[in-house]
Amino acid sequence: MTLDSNAPIPRRQWLKRALWLALVIGAAGFALRNTILGTPVAAYEAVRSDLIQTVVASGRIITPQRVSIGPVTTGRVVRIPVSEGQSVKRGDILIALDESDERAAVAQARAAVAQAEAKIRQLRELGLPAAEQSLVQAEAQAVQARRQYERSLELKEKGFVSQAALDDAKRNLDVAESQLRSARLQVKTNSPAGSDFALAQTALAQARATLEVARARLDETVIRAPVDGVLIGRAVEPGNVVQPGKELMALAPAGETQIVVQIDEKNLSQLKLGQKALGSADAFPRERFAAEVIYINPGIDPQRGSVEVKLRVADPPEYLRQDMTVSVDIEVAHRSGVVVVPADAVRDAGGRAWVLAINGRRAERRLVQLGLRGDGRMEIVEGVAPGDRLVPAADLRVKTGDRVRAIPADT
Repeated sequence: MTLDSNAPIPRRQWLKRALWLALVIGAAGFALRNTILGTPVAAYEAVRSDLIQTVVASGRIITPQRVSIGPVTTGRVVRIPVSEGQSVKRGDILIALDESDERAAVAQARAAVAQAEAKIRQLRELGLPAAEQSLVQAEAQAVQARRQYERSLELKEKGFVSQAALDDAKRNLDVAESQLRSARLQVKTNSPAGSDFALAQTALAQARATLEVARARLDETVIRAPVDGVLIGRAVEPGNVVQPGKELMALAPAGETQIVVQIDEKNLSQLKLGQKALGSADAFPRERFAAEVIYINPGIDPQRGSVEVKLRVADPPEYLRQDMTVSVDIEVAHRSGVVVVPADAVRDAGGRAWVLAINGRRAERRLVQLGLRGDGRMEIVEGVAPGDRLVPAADLRVKTGDRVRAIPADT
């Protein structure tokens, strides 16, 4: 069978040939356009802008102090009127222990104080007046006994009485004078400056001291908040028997809020007191708050190769909690009106940095001098001018000397 070359071509076969021909022409046209105009490259543009260099670190929220709450006496817990996470004021009751024995001791001490006070009143109202009356009587008896003795002595000298009568009169005088001295001592000892009064006052002071001790022990059965703050820990329940030295609650005092972070020691030379920072909690990543560097540990942690840094949060947001994980960007340098390019445009930034710039329609290698390194951007001190377009380092198609055509790139 002989094929006729002039026979019509089927419609489907004709369409395939036309499509193939169009693709070949399109590819040739695209290649010719790239050859003439250059390979299209999404290039970055160097701009003049402000640049902030930061050191980023993660840490946690702390307060300057963490107060440990515990008992000073052994007792059984009968009431806990607060819960973990609750804000408390200074003096609020946190834990109440059984106080029955302590209340009984206070009542007994009060009775002892009342008894000692009654003893002093007795000395003042009865003892001293009675002693003074006894002294008056003793003085009168002594005067009478002396007169009797003197009269007996005179009669003895005249021979009217015997020696025995004179001896009786002398004995009566000695007894009266002895009673007089005793009465004087009674008045003295019952006076405010006397020994009985002093003993009574000592007994009263001792009773009052015992009462104060009893009251103090009664107060110890109620554990109160020493400062304003938030309860961040609780390890006790009603019915527990607690002993001194055991932590029952942890209290984060209200006041200054701080952030403690560990920063790589290679950044130590950039850190200074007073530097500003922005923080964000991992639980609230869209919220930002201001902080300030207030402490740089002079020592280095040899195991982690880091330095401890503390920052003050002057106006902490309400959502911050003790031990909450946060991230901070510490501003270590700030320059205005410098030439800035995306970090992705710089190559071999660890050694001698260079960029692939578009000069006319050719890719040109340029050495550059770097300045600050910001968040995803770098300062170019020398080698690039504002408006220069740079090939991203990730674009491996373009080599030095290639003909290229710049198109804007997302920065």
